[in-house]
Amino acid sequence: MTRIAVGGFLHETNTFAPTKATYGDFVHGGGWPAMAQGADVLRVMRNINVGLAGFVGQAEINGWEIVPTISCAASPSAHVTRDAYERVVRVMIDGIAAAGPLDAVYLDLHGAMVAEHLDDGEGELLKRVRRVIGKDLPLVVSLDLHANVTTEMVEHADALIAYRTYPHVDMADTGRAAAKHLALLLNTKQRFAKAFRQLPFLIPISWQCTNDEPTRRIYRKLAALESDRVPTLSFAPGFPAADFPGCGPSVFAYGRTQADADAAADTMAALVESHENDFDGRIYTPDEGVRYAMELAKHASKPVIIADTQDNPGAGGDSDTTGMLRALVRNKATKAAIGVIYDPQSAKAAHAAGVGATVALALGGKSGIPGDAPYQETFIVEKLSDGQFVAPGPYYGGRDMDMGPSAALRIGDVRVVVSSHKAQLADQSMYRYVGIEPTEQSILVNKSSVHFRADFEPIAEKLLICAAPGAMPADAAALPWTRLRPGLRIKPNGPAFNPAVGSRPPSPAIG
Repeated sequence: MTRIAVGGFLHETNTFAPTKATYGDFVHGGGWPAMAQGADVLRVMRNINVGLAGFVGQAEINGWEIVPTISCAASPSAHVTRDAYERVVRVMIDGIAAAGPLDAVYLDLHGAMVAEHLDDGEGELLKRVRRVIGKDLPLVVSLDLHANVTTEMVEHADALIAYRTYPHVDMADTGRAAAKHLALLLNTKQRFAKAFRQLPFLIPISWQCTNDEPTRRIYRKLAALESDRVPTLSFAPGFPAADFPGCGPSVFAYGRTQADADAAADTMAALVESHENDFDGRIYTPDEGVRYAMELAKHASKPVIIADTQDNPGAGGDSDTTGMLRALVRNKATKAAIGVIYDPQSAKAAHAAGVGATVALALGGKSGIPGDAPYQETFIVEKLSDGQFVAPGPYYGGRDMDMGPSAALRIGDVRVVVSSHKAQLADQSMYRYVGIEPTEQSILVNKSSVHFRADFEPIAEKLLICAAPGAMPADAAALPWTRLRPGLRIKPNGPAFNPAVGSRPPSPAIG
C-alpha cells in the first residue's frame, strides 16, 4: 500500500502586527481547528474546508495509507515565536523520520510564515523535511493564495499548489488537487520541471478578491493554461505585510519540460503585470463609510456591510480597534452591529454584570495601534455566551468555533460582539451566537477584509471598505518597510522600495 506522511502548520505573519503567535495560540487554533497530533489528526481533518482535510479524503479514495504527524494553525499575527516554531517542527520532522518506509510526503502550509529567528518559515521547514526524506521522495505542498513564495520553497518541494479563491472557499479542493498531482508523480515516476516568477509590485489584500476583476479573469486564464503538458500552475498574490525580501506576488508552474513550465509561468506573469492599474478601488474613512451606509440603508431591504479591513484578525490585527465603533455611535447609526471585538477583560466584566445590566467599560483598543485607544463608555449587556458554536458558512465550512466567554453589548442602537478569543468575522453565526440576527440589521461592520464575503455577500445590499486605524493598512505603501527586495513597488504603480531610504508612513489620529 502507498504510504504518505502528512502534516499541517499554517500561519500568516504580519511583521508589523502587535502580537506574536505563541505555542498556546497553535494549540487553541483561533478560527482554525485545535492542534492535533498522531492519529488525532485524521479524526479532526475530515469534512471541513482545510487543505489537509481535502487531501486526507482523496487519499482514502486512492487507497493510500496516511501517516499523520501534526496539524495546527494560529490566527494571523506578528512573528511566530522561536519556541512555537521549533516545537511544532520537531514533532513534524520526528514523525516523518519515525514513519518507516514512505512513498511521499504531503504538507498543508500557508506560505507566509515568518518566525522570530527565520524570515522564511516554510522554506526552512521544507529544507529540514528534505534532509530527512532525501532528494528522491516526492514532497507536495498546498499553500494559501496569500503565500509569499520563496526560491527555497520552490527548490525543496516537488510541487507547490495554491488556493484559487479569496474568500478561500477552495482550501479542501486545493488539498484534493495536491493529492491528484501526487498521484501523477507516483504513477509516472516523473519529476516535473519548475518555473518560478516573482512579480514587481505588492497587491493590497482588499483588491485580491477573486469575486471581482481583475483577479477573477486572471484565475480563469490560469485554469485554461493547465494541460497534460502543464499539470499544475499557481498564482499567489502574496501577503503584503511581511517585511523580508521574499514578500510579494508570484507565479509557479510545473511542466513536462522546462520550456512548458517557463511558457506557462511567463504568460501568467505578463497577464498579472498587465493588470497593475486595476488592483485598486475606493476606500472610505470611518465617518464617510458609516454616513454612506446610513444613507443607503434608508431604502435598502438588506444590510449594508462594511469591512473594517485594517483591523482584520485574518491579516494580523488584534480585532480590538475602536475606530469603526466610534464612527457608528458618533453618527447615531441605527440597527447596526459590529464584530468581533476581542477583549477578554470586557467579556469577563459583562458576564459578571449579567444580562440586562449596565456596565462601564474601557472596550477594546488594548493592542497599542497608533491612532486607537480603548472606548470608555457605558453599555447594556444584551446576551451572554460561552463562545462555543459551529460556523457552517462556506469559509469556515462547519468548523467548531471557540470564541471563549462572549457577549452582545449595546450602546444606543449599536450592538457589539465581544469575545475572549480572536477569529475573523467571516460567518453569520459569529453574530448569531450572541443573539444578533445579521439579516435584521441595517448596517454590519465586520472585522475582515474579504473572507466575510463568502457568507455575507448573499445577504448584502452593498459592500463597503473602510480604513480605521489597524495593523494591516489597506494601502501597503503606508507600512514602514525596511527589508523588501530592492526595486519592488510597494503598491500598484507606486514607488519602488529603496533599502537606503525605506518607507515611513504618516501617523493616524483617533477618530
